[in-house]
Amino acid sequence: MPSYSIGQAAGLLAVSSETVRRWADGGRLRMDRDGSGSRVIDGASLAAFAKERASGLHPVSDGVFTSVRNAFSGIVTAVSGDDVVAQVEIQSGPHRVVSLVSRESVDELGIEVGVTVTARVKSTAVHIDLP
Repeated sequence: MPSYSIGQAAGLLAVSSETVRRWADGGRLRMDRDGSGSRVIDGASLAAFAKERASGLHPVSDGVFTSVRNAFSGIVTAVSGDDVVAQVEIQSGPHRVVSLVSRESVDELGIEVGVTVTARVKSTAVHIDLP
């Protein structure tokens, strides 16, 4: 079972180390001590906390019926391209999502910088890397 230091957990949760310490001291995040006495968080607890914390941060409308399970709600930060294709950049929390779509779709949907959108990803080729 992997365990994470306060700094590593802070990086994964996109918060400061002090925030992780406050969550632990307040009982929201369980920490243990390793053999050298350092505070650590076990991987399963950190994963559960991250999932709970993300719930509702980037909500997707309940009125949408789709088979796509990977949805990233965010704000459009850039739109570029030509008369045929456009590149749309979205900031969804700490994640940058980039999509190439038709210029016609961008125009019809009114996609421009500052608009809130949801990127849906359905793919048979999702790659997962281990550091």
